Amino acid sequence: MLVEFEILPEESRVWIYQANRSFSETEILEIKEKLKIFIEAWTAHGQDLQSGFKVVYKRFIVIALNQNLNAATGCSIDASVHFIQQLEKEYNVDLMDKMNVSYKQGEFIAHKSLIDFKKMAKQKAVSKRTIVFNNLVTNIAEFKENWEVPASDSWHSRFLN
Repeated sequence: MLVEFEILPEESRVWIYQANRSFSETEILEIKEKLKIFIEAWTAHGQDLQSGFKVVYKRFIVIALNQNLNAATGCSIDASVHFIQQLEKEYNVDLMDKMNVSYKQGEFIAHKSLIDFKKMAKQKAVSKRTIVFNNLVTNIAEFKENWEVPASDSWHSRFLN
C-alpha cells in the first residue's frame, strides 16, 4: 500500500540505495513510476505493506516501511532487493554496493569507492566537516537526523584524523 513518505511514522524502517551516478530527469520519472507499481503490489504473507519512497539528490532511492502495521519478512525483503537489482540492470547503475561513499562537495554529490575515500582522507581532501551520507540509518527518524551529517558524526570518522 503506497503512501506519502512524509506521513509514515518516525520509526518506519528505511532502506537507502545510493547510485554511482546521478539519474537524469527522465530516469527519475521512470524510476518513480516503477517504485509506485512495486510498492502497490508489495506484500508480506499476503498482507499489504504500508510503504513510501523518495528519490533524493537524483542519486538516492529511499524506501520506507511502516512496520507497526505489517513487518517485512524474508520474502518481502528479497522481493525489494530483486526489484532494486532490476533497476540496476535496466539503468546500468550500481545501487547495491555498500563499499562506496557519497559525500557533498558544495552542492555537488560526489561518489567514491571506500578505498578512494580513505586515500582522500589521508590527503586531507575530505575532513571531519565534510558532509557524508550515512546509509546505515535504520528508520525515518534517523534518516531525518543522521543521514546527512559531518563525517565526524558518522562511521566515516574512523578514516579521518
